[in-house]
Amino acid sequence: MKEVQVNGHMHLNNGNGIGNGTSASSLGTSSNGTNGYAALSGSSNGTTNGTSASLMSSTNGCVSKKQSVKCTCNTAEQDDGSDTNNNQGHEKCTFHHDLELDHKPLTREDLLPLMSKSYRMLLSSLGEDPERQGLLKTPERAAKAMLFFTKGYDQSLEEALNGAVFDEDHDEMVLVKDIEMFSMCEHHLVPFYGKVSIGYLPCKKILGLSKLARIVEIFSRRLQVQERLTKQIAVAVTQAVQPAGVAVIIEGVHMCMVMRGVQKINSKTVTSTMLGVFRDDPKTREEFLTLCNNK
Repeated sequence: MKEVQVNGHMHLNNGNGIGNGTSASSLGTSSNGTNGYAALSGSSNGTTNGTSASLMSSTNGCVSKKQSVKCTCNTAEQDDGSDTNNNQGHEKCTFHHDLELDHKPLTREDLLPLMSKSYRMLLSSLGEDPERQGLLKTPERAAKAMLFFTKGYDQSLEEALNGAVFDEDHDEMVLVKDIEMFSMCEHHLVPFYGKVSIGYLPCKKILGLSKLARIVEIFSRRLQVQERLTKQIAVAVTQAVQPAGVAVIIEGVHMCMVMRGVQKINSKTVTSTMLGVFRDDPKTREEFLTLCNNK
């Protein structure tokens, strides 16, 4: 058993290369690792693919128990042990830094302490006192709020649809309009909000009506620009039901134009995306626009 270094961390090597899910029933002494990870040395009582032991890692002087995970990459095991620093086949694996340590990406909630610290530094930079009563919990509140404002990063189209795609012999326009939308301008990190109208022309498949609103929520709850948001919604509907066409219109108010800069409080931004027959057929497009404008 010897220690090798991969990606800046210390690893156990049993002579067969890294990647076989070694299970150590008895662990030897630990040496100082890199970036808070403890390197392990000692003996091993055999190997079992896919089985792993609880290991100890050291972070900032504190010892905590880490549960190892199995790499899910479908690669052949290295039998000759000639290249112990070979990551071939694991280039896209988010876990493959060390198969003996849990390197699963942090959940967004795990980021709260670091985000709270950043907001605290921001308050201090503004000349405020983070210790005064009104600001004591502000950094944590702001961090939680930002995670909520950007929760769309944790959501996928498949999860939002939840199988609500139905076979239906309907080929007339479906329109859901005035869907409320809240998002964050990626240029200034201030909100923009407004209403979204979505129309599509089915081809034997229809989408649960509430799912259109959920699609808006997925892509608006991110750092965005309105132009990209409009296109993303249209493409998502296309992916969901493969309609003959999709049309999306967003009317938004941007706080970066209202609270700062030119400070035009009555200005609104309108963007549209037309796909399929809505782009190619003027009559279909006109019908959609007329329905959107009807109050």
